[in-house]
Amino acid sequence: MALAKLKIETTEARLADVEVPQDGAAWGNAARADAMARVRQMGLPTKRDEYWKYTDPTSLTTLAAPEAALFRNDEGPLFDAVDRVKIVFVDGVFDSEASDDLSAEGVEIDRLADAMTTDIHWAKDLYGVLESRGQTPVDRPLAALNTALATDGVVIRVTGKATKPINFIYLHKNVSSDAILHNMVKVEAGAEVTLLETGPAAARFSKLLEVDVAEGGTFHHIRAQGRDHERRAVTHCFARIAANSTFKSFTLTFNGVLTRNECVLEIVGDDAVAHVAGVCVGDGTDFHHDDTVFITHDALNGESRQVFKKVLRNGATGVFQGKILVKAGAQKTDGYQISQSLLLDDDSVFLAKPELEIYADDVACSHGSTSGAIDETALFYLRSRGVSHDDARNLLTLSFLAEALDEIEDEGLSEELRDRLEGWLSRHS
Repeated sequence: MALAKLKIETTEARLADVEVPQDGAAWGNAARADAMARVRQMGLPTKRDEYWKYTDPTSLTTLAAPEAALFRNDEGPLFDAVDRVKIVFVDGVFDSEASDDLSAEGVEIDRLADAMTTDIHWAKDLYGVLESRGQTPVDRPLAALNTALATDGVVIRVTGKATKPINFIYLHKNVSSDAILHNMVKVEAGAEVTLLETGPAAARFSKLLEVDVAEGGTFHHIRAQGRDHERRAVTHCFARIAANSTFKSFTLTFNGVLTRNECVLEIVGDDAVAHVAGVCVGDGTDFHHDDTVFITHDALNGESRQVFKKVLRNGATGVFQGKILVKAGAQKTDGYQISQSLLLDDDSVFLAKPELEIYADDVACSHGSTSGAIDETALFYLRSRGVSHDDARNLLTLSFLAEALDEIEDEGLSEELRDRLEGWLSRHS
Protein backbone atom coordinates (compact mmCIF):
# COMPACT_ATOMS: atom_id res chain seq x y z
CA MET A 1 0.00 0.00 0.00
CA ALA A 2 2.85 2.38 0.84
CA LEU A 3 4.39 1.77 -2.58
CA ALA A 4 1.07 2.42 -4.32
CA LYS A 5 0.66 5.64 -2.36
CA LEU A 6 4.16 6.78 -3.31
CA LYS A 7 3.42 6.02 -6.95
CA ILE A 8 0.23 8.07 -6.93
CA GLU A 9 1.97 10.95 -5.16
CA THR A 10 4.76 10.89 -7.76
CA THR A 11 2.17 10.87 -10.54
CA GLU A 12 0.32 13.83 -9.05
CA ALA A 13 3.58 15.77 -8.82
CA ARG A 14 4.37 14.98 -12.46
CA LEU A 15 0.91 16.04 -13.63
CA ALA A 16 0.63 19.13 -11.44
CA ASP A 17 1.39 21.51 -14.31
CA VAL A 18 -0.37 19.49 -17.02
CA GLU A 19 -3.67 20.82 -18.31
CA VAL A 20 -6.17 18.58 -20.07
CA PRO A 21 -7.43 20.31 -23.25
CA GLN A 22 -11.03 21.49 -22.91
CA ASP A 23 -11.48 23.18 -26.29
CA GLY A 24 -13.62 20.51 -27.93
CA ALA A 25 -17.22 19.38 -27.97
CA ALA A 26 -18.71 18.09 -24.73
CA TRP A 27 -18.08 14.43 -25.64
CA GLY A 28 -14.41 15.08 -26.41
CA ASN A 29 -13.83 17.02 -23.21
CA ALA A 30 -15.51 14.26 -21.21
CA ALA A 31 -13.39 11.53 -22.88
CA ARG A 32 -10.20 13.42 -22.08
CA ALA A 33 -11.23 14.04 -18.47
CA ASP A 34 -12.13 10.36 -18.01
CA ALA A 35 -8.74 9.34 -19.43
CA MET A 36 -6.87 11.64 -17.05
CA ALA A 37 -8.85 10.18 -14.16
CA ARG A 38 -7.65 6.73 -15.25
CA VAL A 39 -4.05 7.95 -15.28
CA ARG A 40 -4.34 9.31 -11.76
CA GLN A 41 -5.98 6.12 -10.55
CA MET A 42 -3.33 3.84 -12.08
CA GLY A 43 -0.29 6.04 -11.61
CA LEU A 44 2.44 6.48 -14.18
CA PRO A 45 4.59 3.39 -14.80
CA THR A 46 7.83 2.61 -13.00
CA LYS A 47 10.28 -0.28 -13.28
CA ARG A 48 8.55 -1.87 -10.28
CA ASP A 49 5.49 -2.56 -12.44
CA GLU A 50 5.32 -6.13 -13.74
CA TYR A 51 5.09 -5.18 -17.42
CA TRP A 52 7.81 -2.51 -17.15
CA LYS A 53 10.44 -4.51 -15.28
CA TYR A 54 12.55 -4.93 -18.44
CA THR A 55 12.16 -1.33 -19.65
CA ASP A 56 12.81 1.86 -17.70
CA PRO A 57 9.96 4.30 -18.48
CA THR A 58 11.57 7.31 -16.78
CA SER A 59 12.46 9.17 -19.98
CA LEU A 60 8.90 8.63 -21.23
CA THR A 61 7.27 10.13 -18.14
CA THR A 62 9.47 13.15 -17.37
CA LEU A 63 7.89 16.55 -17.93
CA ALA A 64 10.41 17.65 -20.56
CA ALA A 65 11.46 15.46 -23.46
CA PRO A 66 15.17 14.56 -23.64
CA GLU A 67 16.72 16.15 -26.70
CA ALA A 68 17.36 14.03 -29.79
CA ALA A 69 19.78 15.10 -32.51
CA LEU A 70 18.35 15.23 -36.01
CA PHE A 71 19.27 12.34 -38.27
CA ARG A 72 20.07 12.79 -41.94
CA ASN A 73 18.66 9.92 -43.96
CA ASP A 74 20.23 9.63 -47.40
CA GLU A 75 18.13 6.66 -48.48
CA GLY A 76 15.08 8.66 -49.54
CA PRO A 77 11.49 8.31 -48.29
CA LEU A 78 9.99 4.87 -47.85
CA PHE A 79 7.12 3.85 -50.15
CA ASP A 80 7.85 6.84 -52.42
CA ALA A 81 6.95 4.79 -55.48
CA VAL A 82 3.57 3.79 -54.04
CA ASP A 83 0.45 5.63 -55.18
CA ARG A 84 -0.86 6.67 -51.77
CA VAL A 85 -2.60 9.39 -49.80
CA LYS A 86 0.12 11.24 -47.85
CA ILE A 87 -0.71 12.78 -44.48
CA VAL A 88 2.30 14.59 -43.03
CA PHE A 89 3.05 15.60 -39.45
CA VAL A 90 6.09 17.67 -38.49
CA ASP A 91 7.06 17.20 -34.84
CA GLY A 92 3.52 16.06 -34.15
CA VAL A 93 1.74 18.91 -35.94
CA PHE A 94 -0.32 18.35 -39.09
CA ASP A 95 1.27 19.94 -42.18
CA SER A 96 -1.52 20.72 -44.63
CA GLU A 97 0.81 22.00 -47.35
CA ALA A 98 2.93 18.85 -47.42
CA SER A 99 -0.11 16.55 -47.18
CA ASP A 100 -2.37 15.39 -49.96
CA ASP A 101 -6.02 16.33 -50.17
CA LEU A 102 -7.81 14.43 -47.41
CA SER A 103 -10.20 12.66 -49.73
CA ALA A 104 -10.02 9.29 -51.40
CA GLU A 105 -12.44 6.75 -52.78
CA GLY A 106 -13.82 4.48 -50.08
CA VAL A 107 -12.65 6.53 -47.10
CA GLU A 108 -13.59 9.62 -45.09
CA ILE A 109 -10.65 11.41 -43.46
CA ASP A 110 -10.77 14.18 -40.85
CA ARG A 111 -8.25 15.77 -38.53
CA LEU A 112 -8.76 14.81 -34.91
CA ALA A 113 -8.79 18.52 -34.01
CA ASP A 114 -11.80 19.07 -36.30
CA ALA A 115 -13.64 15.92 -35.22
CA MET A 116 -13.27 16.79 -31.53
CA THR A 117 -15.02 20.14 -32.00
CA THR A 118 -18.00 18.61 -33.81
CA ASP A 119 -21.03 17.78 -31.68
CA ILE A 120 -22.10 14.86 -33.87
CA HIS A 121 -19.26 12.76 -35.27
CA TRP A 122 -18.68 9.00 -35.49
CA ALA A 123 -15.43 9.47 -33.54
CA LYS A 124 -17.55 10.12 -30.45
CA ASP A 125 -18.21 6.37 -30.16
CA LEU A 126 -14.56 5.39 -30.56
CA TYR A 127 -12.26 8.01 -29.07
CA GLY A 128 -10.68 6.48 -25.97
CA VAL A 129 -13.16 3.58 -25.98
CA LEU A 130 -10.80 0.82 -27.13
CA GLU A 131 -7.99 2.28 -25.05
CA SER A 132 -10.24 2.13 -21.98
CA ARG A 133 -11.23 -1.48 -22.75
CA GLY A 134 -7.55 -2.36 -23.09
CA GLN A 135 -6.78 -1.29 -19.53
CA THR A 136 -8.08 -4.65 -18.27
CA PRO A 137 -6.45 -6.80 -16.99
CA VAL A 138 -3.18 -4.83 -17.41
CA ASP A 139 -2.85 -1.11 -16.64
CA ARG A 140 -1.55 0.97 -19.56
CA PRO A 141 -1.32 4.48 -18.08
CA LEU A 142 0.74 6.01 -20.90
CA ALA A 143 -2.05 5.10 -23.30
CA ALA A 144 -4.61 6.83 -21.08
CA LEU A 145 -2.29 9.84 -20.85
CA ASN A 146 -2.23 10.02 -24.64
CA THR A 147 -6.05 9.99 -24.77
CA ALA A 148 -6.16 12.77 -22.17
CA LEU A 149 -3.65 15.10 -23.83
CA ALA A 150 -3.74 14.47 -27.59
CA THR A 151 -4.95 17.39 -29.69
CA ASP A 152 -3.85 16.25 -33.15
CA GLY A 153 -4.10 13.13 -35.26
CA VAL A 154 -6.29 11.68 -37.97
CA VAL A 155 -9.64 9.88 -37.87
CA ILE A 156 -10.52 7.62 -40.79
CA ARG A 157 -13.82 5.95 -41.61
CA VAL A 158 -13.49 3.26 -44.27
CA THR A 159 -16.77 2.74 -46.11
CA GLY A 160 -15.61 0.54 -49.00
CA LYS A 161 -12.43 -0.85 -50.53
CA ALA A 162 -9.93 1.99 -50.36
CA THR A 163 -8.27 2.41 -53.76
CA LYS A 164 -5.02 3.77 -52.27
CA PRO A 165 -3.06 3.10 -49.09
CA ILE A 166 -3.06 5.92 -46.56
CA ASN A 167 0.43 6.95 -45.45
CA PHE A 168 1.07 8.79 -42.18
CA ILE A 169 4.49 10.45 -42.58
CA TYR A 170 6.09 11.63 -39.33
CA LEU A 171 8.95 14.14 -39.72
CA HIS A 172 11.34 15.19 -36.96
CA LYS A 173 12.82 18.70 -37.29
CA ASN A 174 13.10 20.00 -33.71
CA VAL A 175 15.68 18.47 -31.35
CA SER A 176 13.43 18.94 -28.30
CA SER A 177 10.01 18.18 -29.81
CA ASP A 178 7.54 16.21 -27.69
CA ALA A 179 4.73 14.91 -29.91
CA ILE A 180 1.43 13.32 -28.92
CA LEU A 181 -0.81 11.96 -31.67
CA HIS A 182 -4.04 9.98 -31.45
CA ASN A 183 -5.32 8.28 -34.62
CA MET A 184 -8.49 6.28 -35.19
CA VAL A 185 -9.65 3.96 -37.97
CA LYS A 186 -13.19 2.64 -38.23
CA VAL A 187 -13.51 -0.09 -40.87
CA GLU A 188 -17.15 -0.61 -41.78
CA ALA A 189 -18.61 -4.03 -42.61
CA GLY A 190 -16.95 -5.50 -45.70
CA ALA A 191 -14.60 -2.53 -46.16
CA GLU A 192 -10.83 -2.72 -46.60
CA VAL A 193 -7.89 -0.35 -46.12
CA THR A 194 -4.08 -0.36 -45.87
CA LEU A 195 -2.41 2.07 -43.47
CA LEU A 196 1.29 2.89 -43.80
CA GLU A 197 3.27 4.74 -41.12
CA THR A 198 6.81 6.03 -41.64
CA GLY A 199 9.25 8.32 -39.90
CA PRO A 200 10.66 9.15 -36.45
CA ALA A 201 8.10 11.91 -35.60
CA ALA A 202 9.87 13.75 -32.75
CA ALA A 203 12.55 13.66 -30.08
CA ARG A 204 9.93 11.94 -27.93
CA PHE A 205 6.81 10.48 -29.50
CA SER A 206 3.59 9.19 -27.95
CA LYS A 207 1.27 7.74 -30.56
CA LEU A 208 -1.96 5.83 -30.07
CA LEU A 209 -4.00 4.07 -32.75
CA GLU A 210 -7.54 2.78 -32.17
CA VAL A 211 -8.90 0.42 -34.84
CA ASP A 212 -12.45 -0.92 -34.97
CA VAL A 213 -12.92 -3.58 -37.66
CA ALA A 214 -16.56 -4.45 -38.31
CA GLU A 215 -17.84 -7.77 -39.64
CA GLY A 216 -16.08 -8.86 -42.82
CA GLY A 217 -13.71 -5.87 -42.75
CA THR A 218 -9.99 -5.96 -43.51
CA PHE A 219 -7.27 -3.77 -42.02
CA HIS A 220 -3.62 -3.95 -43.10
CA HIS A 221 -1.02 -1.93 -41.19
CA ILE A 222 2.66 -1.57 -42.08
CA ARG A 223 4.88 0.68 -40.01
CA ALA A 224 8.55 1.63 -40.34
CA GLN A 225 9.78 3.56 -37.33
CA GLY A 226 12.32 6.21 -38.20
CA ARG A 227 16.06 5.78 -38.01
CA ASP A 228 16.88 8.70 -35.67
CA HIS A 229 19.51 7.35 -33.28
CA GLU A 230 18.46 9.37 -30.23
CA ARG A 231 14.66 9.33 -30.50
CA ARG A 232 12.34 7.88 -27.87
CA ALA A 233 8.89 6.52 -28.60
CA VAL A 234 5.99 4.80 -26.89
CA THR A 235 3.23 3.61 -29.19
CA HIS A 236 -0.06 1.83 -28.55
CA CYS A 237 -2.42 0.05 -30.89
CA PHE A 238 -5.83 -1.06 -29.62
CA ALA A 239 -8.09 -3.03 -31.95
CA ARG A 240 -11.50 -4.65 -31.77
CA ILE A 241 -11.99 -7.34 -34.41
CA ALA A 242 -15.47 -8.53 -35.34
CA ALA A 243 -16.72 -11.72 -37.01
CA ASN A 244 -15.07 -12.83 -40.28
CA SER A 245 -12.78 -9.80 -40.24
CA THR A 246 -9.00 -9.51 -40.59
CA PHE A 247 -6.46 -7.37 -38.75
CA LYS A 248 -2.78 -7.55 -39.74
CA SER A 249 -0.01 -5.31 -38.46
CA PHE A 250 3.75 -5.31 -39.11
CA THR A 251 6.42 -3.03 -37.63
CA LEU A 252 10.04 -2.52 -38.70
CA THR A 253 12.30 -0.64 -36.27
CA PHE A 254 15.76 0.78 -36.86
CA ASN A 255 17.80 2.68 -34.29
CA GLY A 256 16.42 4.74 -31.43
CA VAL A 257 17.44 5.03 -27.77
CA LEU A 258 14.14 3.64 -26.50
CA THR A 259 11.14 2.21 -28.31
CA ARG A 260 8.15 0.63 -26.60
CA ASN A 261 5.43 -0.73 -28.91
CA GLU A 262 2.28 -2.06 -27.24
CA CYS A 263 -0.41 -3.88 -29.19
CA VAL A 264 -3.69 -4.90 -27.53
CA LEU A 265 -6.10 -6.87 -29.72
CA GLU A 266 -9.56 -8.14 -28.84
CA ILE A 267 -11.22 -10.77 -31.04
CA VAL A 268 -14.94 -10.40 -30.36
CA GLY A 269 -16.46 -12.13 -33.41
CA ASP A 270 -16.37 -15.71 -34.73
CA ASP A 271 -13.90 -16.71 -37.47
CA ALA A 272 -11.80 -13.56 -37.09
CA VAL A 273 -8.07 -13.29 -37.85
CA ALA A 274 -5.52 -11.15 -35.97
CA HIS A 275 -1.83 -11.13 -36.90
CA VAL A 276 0.82 -8.87 -35.40
CA ALA A 277 4.49 -9.12 -36.34
CA GLY A 278 7.68 -7.15 -36.01
CA VAL A 279 11.35 -6.94 -36.93
CA CYS A 280 13.89 -4.81 -35.13
CA VAL A 281 17.60 -4.40 -35.75
CA GLY A 282 19.67 -2.66 -33.10
CA ASP A 283 23.31 -1.69 -32.70
CA GLY A 284 24.93 -0.38 -29.52
CA THR A 285 24.37 -0.21 -25.78
CA ASP A 286 22.05 2.79 -26.16
CA PHE A 287 19.51 0.76 -28.19
CA HIS A 288 16.53 -0.61 -26.26
CA HIS A 289 13.48 -2.05 -28.03
CA ASP A 290 10.37 -3.47 -26.34
CA ASP A 291 7.42 -5.24 -27.99
CA THR A 292 4.52 -5.87 -25.61
CA VAL A 293 1.48 -7.70 -27.04
CA PHE A 294 -1.80 -8.87 -25.50
CA ILE A 295 -4.35 -10.75 -27.62
CA THR A 296 -7.72 -11.77 -26.20
CA HIS A 297 -9.85 -14.45 -27.86
CA ASP A 298 -13.52 -14.04 -26.94
CA ALA A 299 -15.22 -15.80 -29.86
CA LEU A 300 -15.29 -19.10 -31.74
CA ASN A 301 -12.72 -20.26 -34.27
CA GLY A 302 -10.43 -17.25 -33.93
CA GLU A 303 -6.90 -17.19 -35.34
CA SER A 304 -4.04 -15.12 -33.96
CA ARG A 305 -0.32 -14.97 -34.76
CA GLN A 306 2.48 -13.13 -33.01
CA VAL A 307 5.79 -13.30 -34.90
CA PHE A 308 8.66 -11.14 -33.60
CA LYS A 309 12.32 -11.25 -34.62
CA LYS A 310 15.15 -9.10 -33.27
CA VAL A 311 18.75 -8.77 -34.47
CA LEU A 312 20.98 -7.26 -31.80
CA ARG A 313 24.68 -6.38 -31.68
CA ASN A 314 27.24 -4.40 -29.67
CA GLY A 315 25.30 -4.51 -26.41
CA ALA A 316 21.81 -3.74 -27.76
CA THR A 317 18.78 -4.84 -25.71
CA GLY A 318 15.56 -6.37 -27.00
CA VAL A 319 12.40 -7.18 -25.03
CA PHE A 320 9.33 -9.22 -25.91
CA GLN A 321 6.28 -9.63 -23.68
CA GLY A 322 3.44 -11.46 -25.37
CA LYS A 323 0.24 -13.00 -24.07
CA ILE A 324 -2.63 -15.00 -25.54
CA LEU A 325 -5.77 -15.00 -23.39
CA VAL A 326 -8.48 -17.47 -24.43
CA LYS A 327 -11.72 -16.85 -22.60
CA ALA A 328 -14.22 -19.52 -21.67
CA GLY A 329 -16.33 -20.43 -24.68
CA ALA A 330 -13.73 -19.32 -27.25
CA GLN A 331 -13.48 -22.85 -28.63
CA LYS A 332 -11.50 -23.78 -31.75
CA THR A 333 -9.05 -20.95 -31.09
CA ASP A 334 -5.78 -21.18 -33.01
CA GLY A 335 -3.15 -19.04 -31.27
CA TYR A 336 0.51 -18.97 -32.33
CA GLN A 337 3.29 -16.95 -30.75
CA ILE A 338 7.01 -16.93 -31.53
CA SER A 339 9.70 -14.50 -30.37
CA GLN A 340 13.31 -14.99 -31.39
CA SER A 341 16.51 -13.02 -31.23
CA LEU A 342 19.74 -13.28 -33.18
CA LEU A 343 22.59 -12.05 -30.99
CA LEU A 344 25.59 -11.05 -33.09
CA ASP A 345 27.91 -10.75 -30.09
CA ASP A 346 28.18 -11.78 -26.44
CA ASP A 347 27.17 -8.35 -25.08
CA SER A 348 23.64 -8.04 -26.44
CA VAL A 349 20.59 -9.06 -24.39
CA PHE A 350 17.17 -10.47 -25.24
CA LEU A 351 14.53 -10.60 -22.48
CA ALA A 352 11.32 -12.52 -23.17
CA LYS A 353 8.12 -13.20 -21.29
CA PRO A 354 5.73 -15.38 -23.35
CA GLU A 355 2.38 -16.24 -21.75
CA LEU A 356 -0.69 -18.36 -22.40
CA GLU A 357 -3.87 -18.15 -20.31
CA ILE A 358 -6.55 -20.54 -21.54
CA TYR A 359 -10.07 -21.15 -20.22
CA ALA A 360 -11.41 -23.19 -23.16
CA ASP A 361 -10.70 -26.89 -23.71
CA ASP A 362 -10.76 -27.21 -27.50
CA VAL A 363 -7.91 -24.96 -28.67
CA ALA A 364 -4.55 -25.13 -30.43
CA CYS A 365 -2.24 -22.57 -28.81
CA SER A 366 1.54 -22.48 -28.67
CA HIS A 367 4.37 -20.15 -27.79
CA GLY A 368 8.11 -20.30 -28.18
CA SER A 369 11.06 -18.04 -27.53
CA THR A 370 14.71 -18.54 -28.44
CA SER A 371 18.00 -16.66 -28.52
CA GLY A 372 21.04 -17.68 -30.47
CA ALA A 373 24.01 -16.75 -32.59
CA ILE A 374 24.70 -17.16 -36.29
CA ASP A 375 24.76 -20.83 -37.29
CA GLU A 376 28.48 -21.48 -37.76
CA THR A 377 27.84 -24.56 -39.92
CA ALA A 378 25.65 -22.60 -42.32
CA LEU A 379 28.19 -19.76 -42.30
CA PHE A 380 30.99 -22.17 -43.17
CA TYR A 381 28.87 -23.69 -45.94
CA LEU A 382 28.37 -20.30 -47.61
CA ARG A 383 32.01 -19.28 -47.11
CA SER A 384 33.20 -22.51 -48.70
CA ARG A 385 31.25 -21.57 -51.83
CA GLY A 386 32.93 -18.23 -52.26
CA VAL A 387 30.55 -15.97 -50.34
CA SER A 388 32.34 -13.33 -48.26
CA HIS A 389 31.98 -13.44 -44.47
CA ASP A 390 29.88 -10.28 -44.30
CA ASP A 391 27.62 -11.28 -47.17
CA ALA A 392 27.15 -14.76 -45.72
CA ARG A 393 26.25 -13.36 -42.32
CA ASN A 394 23.78 -10.90 -43.89
CA LEU A 395 22.13 -13.68 -45.92
CA LEU A 396 21.67 -15.79 -42.81
CA THR A 397 20.32 -12.79 -40.90
CA LEU A 398 17.74 -12.07 -43.61
CA SER A 399 16.78 -15.73 -43.60
CA PHE A 400 16.24 -15.50 -39.84
CA LEU A 401 13.93 -12.48 -40.32
CA ALA A 402 11.98 -14.01 -43.21
CA GLU A 403 9.12 -15.50 -41.14
CA ALA A 404 8.18 -12.08 -39.77
CA LEU A 405 8.53 -10.33 -43.15
CA ASP A 406 6.30 -12.96 -44.72
CA GLU A 407 3.45 -11.63 -42.59
CA ILE A 408 3.24 -8.68 -45.02
CA GLU A 409 0.78 -9.70 -47.73
CA ASP A 410 1.78 -7.01 -50.26
CA GLU A 411 4.91 -8.36 -51.93
CA GLY A 412 6.01 -4.94 -53.19
CA LEU A 413 5.91 -3.38 -49.72
CA SER A 414 7.61 -6.42 -48.23
CA GLU A 415 10.41 -6.25 -50.78
CA GLU A 416 11.02 -2.56 -50.12
CA LEU A 417 11.40 -3.20 -46.39
CA ARG A 418 13.68 -6.14 -47.14
CA ASP A 419 15.87 -3.83 -49.23
CA ARG A 420 16.10 -1.37 -46.34
CA LEU A 421 17.13 -4.20 -44.04
CA GLU A 422 19.84 -5.27 -46.47
CA GLY A 423 21.11 -1.69 -46.53
CA TRP A 424 21.24 -1.50 -42.74
CA LEU A 425 23.07 -4.79 -42.48
CA SER A 426 25.59 -3.74 -45.12
CA ARG A 427 26.29 -0.45 -43.33
CA HIS A 428 26.76 -2.28 -40.02
CA SER A 429 28.90 -5.13 -41.30
